[in-house]
Amino acid sequence: MKAVFALSFMTALSAQAQLRLPQLPGVQRLPDVVDRVVDRVAQPLPDLLSSTTSLVDLRVTQVRDLLQRHPDVVEADPHGEPIRRRELVLVSPSDAALAVAAGLGLVKLREEAWPELDLREVVLRVPAGVDTAEALEKLRAAQPGLQADFNHLYSRSGEGAKSGAPATPAQRGPLRVGLIDGGVDRRHAALRHAAGPSFGCGGDAVPSEHGTAVASLLVGRDRGFAGAAVKAELYAADVYCDKPDGGSAEEVVRALAWMARERVAVINLSLVGPQNRLLEQGVAALVKRGHLLVAAVGNDGPASPPLFPASYAGVVGVTGVNPNRRVLPEAAQGPQVLLAAPGAEMAVARSGGGYGIARGTSFAAPLVAGLLAQELREPDPVAAAGAVERLATSAIDLGAPGRDPVYGRGLVAEDLRVVPEQLQARQAR
Repeated sequence: MKAVFALSFMTALSAQAQLRLPQLPGVQRLPDVVDRVVDRVAQPLPDLLSSTTSLVDLRVTQVRDLLQRHPDVVEADPHGEPIRRRELVLVSPSDAALAVAAGLGLVKLREEAWPELDLREVVLRVPAGVDTAEALEKLRAAQPGLQADFNHLYSRSGEGAKSGAPATPAQRGPLRVGLIDGGVDRRHAALRHAAGPSFGCGGDAVPSEHGTAVASLLVGRDRGFAGAAVKAELYAADVYCDKPDGGSAEEVVRALAWMARERVAVINLSLVGPQNRLLEQGVAALVKRGHLLVAAVGNDGPASPPLFPASYAGVVGVTGVNPNRRVLPEAAQGPQVLLAAPGAEMAVARSGGGYGIARGTSFAAPLVAGLLAQELREPDPVAAAGAVERLATSAIDLGAPGRDPVYGRGLVAEDLRVVPEQLQARQAR
């Protein structure tokens, strides 16, 4: 049976340019919006087929849409980043700090401890009629040094042979890889074989386009299709659950704690957002214990401010390149870029069946994570550093000699890009 293809495609010539999307016979092209609420690759196509997208406005438009549709649960911080409405997050607060918060009228909503991360969070409710940002400012002023922040929301950023990393001694422990993203459609032909547990959404399965696509690049296997680590168990945490306020810093850290409990050494995070104190502490705890966190650097353009978690210390930041080894014009640049991998014109699994064509740094990161998962079976700081260095040493140096802010140490996993035309032909046989 001939496979049905859809194309998820964010395009731009520069931070200010626009590009009209061509229409190819039998292939449908969509803007790659990597939406934090809905996966538009799955929406009806007619009104989107010939759309134009301004790169610099893409995430701004995305956030504005979220705020307009769900003002009951989402609001913006002073920088315009989306947060859970009227919520503040405290990191391991003292009793004195909680007393001060109560004196300011802030009400404790919930409390959770993550011993795996040496972290405890307390979420406070800002009373009606009080501005959330003002409440945070007053709390920080009343308790200098208190780790308090908004509950930021993070958006999903956009054959078969291993890449050329040098061989290393066999690693002990099971081959596993972690995914923190939207839900995964494990019924898809490319993912039915993928053993491993799921986390989040109260145990319910809430498959998403983005999570399914990234999972397929990690562990997918089908006729004519293979991910980076096809024999790995997939530990998949859904931090969105198809909720408008999904993807919060709190949910991401909760998923990180689960990965720590399960001792999943390599974790892919194809999601982006602002700096956040709770998330920073959670990431630092895993890095210290020898986990490798692989994150997409984001698609906000080369002049955009750093996005997180890719920009936190110790995280393996990954950018994307096209088949001509050119960096994606929408990819973020800076010191957070450590490696580059294919991120355009590559086949991915779609939730509900079939395959699409993906573009974005979201889809470069899992190729790197899959390769590192084969090198690092158990969390270990020394082994983790060695695995990254071996992979980086094998990279094809692009751009300026040595590490640079565009390509990092260079290109890896080039041979893992599944060519859409070849897959389409094989699926049609």
